[in-house]
Amino acid sequence: MAEVTVQIFGTKKSKGARAAERFFKERRVGVHYVDLAQRPMSKGELTRFVQKFGLNALLDMEGKAYKDAGLEYLRVSDDSLLQKMLDDPGLLRLPLVRGGKRLAVGEDTQAKAVWAEMVG
Repeated sequence: MAEVTVQIFGTKKSKGARAAERFFKERRVGVHYVDLAQRPMSKGELTRFVQKFGLNALLDMEGKAYKDAGLEYLRVSDDSLLQKMLDDPGLLRLPLVRGGKRLAVGEDTQAKAVWAEMVG
């Protein structure tokens, strides 16, 4: 059986990203952590999550970055919003986790169920 590894996109400030990292390490799953503050996601990587969940599911509407960007009042195109998310990881609902063909967003109960599926 192949070694299970997951890729976690997050930031050091993200409580959810730390929770995901802890979850997988406790289960001895290899973690490839991508700190979005150091290395932004590629458009292709982010698009994969958008295609599965939709833009709004990835957007952290409760976060400071969302309010600071004025997005609660602005009407922006999907392309423009995608670019803003690439430029500012604070707009993303973190963590974004990829394990094989499975993807998860955030750290809610639904995301944690997908994490458990990734572990097998």
